[in-house]
Amino acid sequence: MPHASPIRFHPGVETIREDEGETIQKLNETFDKILHKTAEDYGHAVRSVHAKAHGILEGVLRVHPNLPPEYAQGLFARPGEHKAYIRISTNAGDILPDAISLPRGMALKVLDAEGARLAGAEGTTQDFVLVNGSVFQNKTSDKFLSNLKLLAATTDKMEKTKEVMSGCCVASTRC
Repeated sequence: MPHASPIRFHPGVETIREDEGETIQKLNETFDKILHKTAEDYGHAVRSVHAKAHGILEGVLRVHPNLPPEYAQGLFARPGEHKAYIRISTNAGDILPDAISLPRGMALKVLDAEGARLAGAEGTTQDFVLVNGSVFQNKTSDKFLSNLKLLAATTDKMEKTKEVMSGCCVASTRC
C-alpha cells in the first residue's frame, strides 16, 4: 500500500465537530469510571487504559539536520537529541493475564521537546501513540467514546469468558 505524501499541519487540516466538547467530557467520565473501578479492585490507581505494561525502554531520539521541509515540523524542526521512553502495553484498563489476547500498544515519550503547546498543556514532553494499522480504528471522537464505553462495561468482568474468547481468536484468524 503506497503512503500518501506528508501534509504540513495547519488549522484547516483538523475538523472539530460541534459536539466535540461534550464528547470529550463523556470520554473523561468513562475514563474516570474505569479508574475508580480498577482502583477499588487493586487497592491503588492504575491507568484507565493500557494499564498493563509489558516493557519500558529508555533511549535517545535523534533528530537529524537537513530534514525535508515536510518532515521538519514541531519536534523535528531542529536537530538535536532527546531522552525518550517507549512503553509497550495492552489496551485494557484492568490487568489481565497474558493468556488473554488483546491489542498491544506502543507509546513514545520524548523529553525536553521545546515548542508551542496546545492550550492548557504544560511541560516539555511530546507523546506519540503508535498503531500497527494503516489508520486509527476510530475515525471520530464519538466512535472512540462508543468503543471506550464497551471497554468500561467489561472492566473487571467476565475474565473467564475473555480467556475462552481469546483462545478462539488465537486458534482462528477470523476474530
